[in-house]
Amino acid sequence: MDIKKLKGILQERLDKPNRTFTYDREKDSLRIENTDTTKGITVALPPIVSKWKENNKSIIDEVVYYVEEALNVMGTKSDMGNKQKNVFPVIRSTSFATESNEGTPLVTDEHTAETRIYYAIDLGSTYRLIDENMLKEEGWSHEQMKETALFNVRGLPTEMKRDEVAGNIYYFLNNNDGYDASRILNDAFLKKMSADIQGEMTVSVPHQDVLVIGDIRNETGYDVLAQLTMSFFTTGNVPITALSFVYEEGELEPVFILAKNRKK
Repeated sequence: MDIKKLKGILQERLDKPNRTFTYDREKDSLRIENTDTTKGITVALPPIVSKWKENNKSIIDEVVYYVEEALNVMGTKSDMGNKQKNVFPVIRSTSFATESNEGTPLVTDEHTAETRIYYAIDLGSTYRLIDENMLKEEGWSHEQMKETALFNVRGLPTEMKRDEVAGNIYYFLNNNDGYDASRILNDAFLKKMSADIQGEMTVSVPHQDVLVIGDIRNETGYDVLAQLTMSFFTTGNVPITALSFVYEEGELEPVFILAKNRKK
């Protein structure tokens, strides 16, 4: 698989009478645009090729699915007033775009040095990130939308799987609902988990579909944590950060793990 072959596959599978394709040779990206709405989505091709070569053969199917879903919802009115229960926060890397493809600022809030909070309307099989124009159209304030989203994320299930490695406990939350990483914003959930932690509590959001809480009781625990978060980070569809955070007194502090040493 190479860039040229991938480009051909995507064009063939996404081709429809009302769509155009624009290839950017400098960035190795392919833009798929709906000519009826003049809205579209740009796909970076090198990361997809890399994942395909790492034996993730389903990556092309996943990209086609997400592009189709994104194009289907673009241009539709958000109707936020009737969908308050479907507004959720989503966690992204600070390197993630802060504007829509049309250049409209997305609604965001600061979180940590590694992560930023965005907001989305859940549409069932996908969701749409909320931008400033959508807020104006619906007459919502930023603070009203934020409070609604944080309230909704607290209602999501928080059941976790438990694993023990070298005397350290790791908890994994993976519902695949698009908001697994968003549970890091559920303060009550984190405080409840911290009450049962015997060592140092860490929280990791390597990609959007997983949240890892560590009960780190020895130095080996940090090495294991670094390996598993990097593994998740490199295989997730929407990577966030390979760094973990130490959770203490309601605050998140990045922890840099190098061999057997760690530094906040």
